[in-house]
Parts: sequence; C-alpha cells; structure tokens
Amino acid sequence: MLNTLKTRFAAHPERHAGLEWETVEARLIANESALETLRRMEETGGEPDTIGFDEKTGKLIFCDCAKETPAGRRSLCYDEKALHARTKNPPAGSAAGMAEHLGASLMGEALYRKLQTLGEFDLKTSSWILTPDAIRAQGGALFCERRYGAVFTFHNGADSYYSVRGFRACILV
Repeated sequence: MLNTLKTRFAAHPERHAGLEWETVEARLIANESALETLRRMEETGGEPDTIGFDEKTGKLIFCDCAKETPAGRRSLCYDEKALHARTKNPPAGSAAGMAEHLGASLMGEALYRKLQTLGEFDLKTSSWILTPDAIRAQGGALFCERRYGAVFTFHNGADSYYSVRGFRACILV
C-alpha cells in the first residue's frame, strides 16, 4: 500500500503542495490502522491520496481522489436508518455503513469543495456527503457533484439510491 500511495503522491503534486513524501510515509508507518483503511479505500476504487493538513488537528487529510465516485461504493442509500426503512427494493447497503466498515468517514461539504479545487471530480457521478442532523431528522440527505464547471450541493431522500451515486471517504492521519 505504501508503494501505491508513494506513486500516486509523486504523480499528483498539485494535491499537496509543499508536503514531502517522507513526512507522509512516517505518519503512515506509525499508524497501521490508517494503512488498513487506505487499503480498503483503494480496493473499492477510491484511489486515496493526501490533500494536505487539517487546520484544526494538524493531521494529514487522506481522501478518495478517483475521478468519479468510487465504483465499488455506488448504489447505496445514505445511512443504516434509511437502509432499514426501505422495505421495497432496498440497496445492498448504505454510504455511512460502508464508510464505517472501511474505517473512514463520509466527506463533509467543505472538504468536498476543497477537493474540487485540486481537480475536477464527479463529472458523471455524485457523492453523498455528511448531512446536518436537522436535515437528516426530516428524512433528507445531501450529495454533491460537479457539472458545468461548478460544484453543486443537492438534497434527496436518505433512502434513495442511484447507480451513479456513491460516496467519497476520508480519514485523518
């Protein structure tokens, strides 16, 4: 996994300006559980990479940098509550449940928008994002996508699912 991450890091310097691989590698070697999470993200098509530091914690941000929402994480409703509420034609799982299984989190809107400043992602797909409790309590959930050169945030019923909607995972290391 370290070799895959090193190769991706070198191939995309625009995602982590001023960051040296040695710094990233040292943090990853010291955190085996993060490496396992990144391996799971990779196996489901996420192509994880670091996009810099989290300002609040000083930790490295790793997130899915696949051009489209990861193929191994599509056709999912938003969370387990929505999954269990859907009695007719339920999806195979939920974005929040799968993120937890990976050992990661769903991206928030701010992080999704930050990623979009580093490239163009989700031109044909969309990604569930962390949804505020007030919206989720009413049965809704948020997702984002990029169209027409702009990033859009939309809402949908949390129990909905589409073949082109999945999620992008992230972890702090």
